[in-house]
Amino acid sequence: MRAVLLAGGLGTRFAEETDIRPKPMIEIGGKPILWHIMKIYSSHGINDFIICLGYKGYVIKEYFSNYFLHQSNVTFDLRENRMEVLQKHAEPWRVTLIDTGEETMIGGRIKRILPYIGDDDAFCLTYGDGVADIDITESIAFHRREGRLATVTGTQPPGRFGAINHQGPRVTGFQEKPRGDGNWINGGFFVLSPKVGDYIEGDATVWEKEPMTNLANAGQLSVFLHDGFWHPMDTLRDKRYLEDLWSSNKAPWKKW
Repeated sequence: MRAVLLAGGLGTRFAEETDIRPKPMIEIGGKPILWHIMKIYSSHGINDFIICLGYKGYVIKEYFSNYFLHQSNVTFDLRENRMEVLQKHAEPWRVTLIDTGEETMIGGRIKRILPYIGDDDAFCLTYGDGVADIDITESIAFHRREGRLATVTGTQPPGRFGAINHQGPRVTGFQEKPRGDGNWINGGFFVLSPKVGDYIEGDATVWEKEPMTNLANAGQLSVFLHDGFWHPMDTLRDKRYLEDLWSSNKAPWKKW
């Protein structure tokens, strides 16, 4: 099983950061959020990744080209022009980086990487800017049981404000940032058959519009409901919230 990560968008809400790097390379706890997402999949035994590059994709290429060096203690002997690795640590990952174009929509990015899926009957796909404590293993098993071409993870968005609990005019307590209004939204973390490519026209295709709608109309789209932690990194407020969780050792997505 491979996991495909979408890492080609502009991330315009993070202009102060994305002027120099793509959004998936914004760090949480000193590691790119892309790394955190890969660790989520890796904790479920998925170590083969395809990353869809676009805006400033060379930054991601450079990160992985030097990944071993980033993760190791080293001594540089400048006089002898020699490097000695003192302590080695590397993930068991195989990472394929595919340039899918700066202006390509998500549907187009999916279509462009399908030749690299090989003979697999399914692959995972998610956005490069959100973390969750989703049970990836169970989502894959669910997808296979349902037998449809596509499965989307449904999540309930986190509330932005606290809520007041009351009985009539009397306040009985407070609830810190409850879930949204009860509706389920697209939380990413898809499991897909390569046959979804038949529903994608080309680079300009927005995955969340015609392809997903047409898959649903054809009875080929399932929803895996995840009622645990899920949080996107859309704003600086989100980044700070995720940073606080990580630094306080309360990051729910850390299952490794």
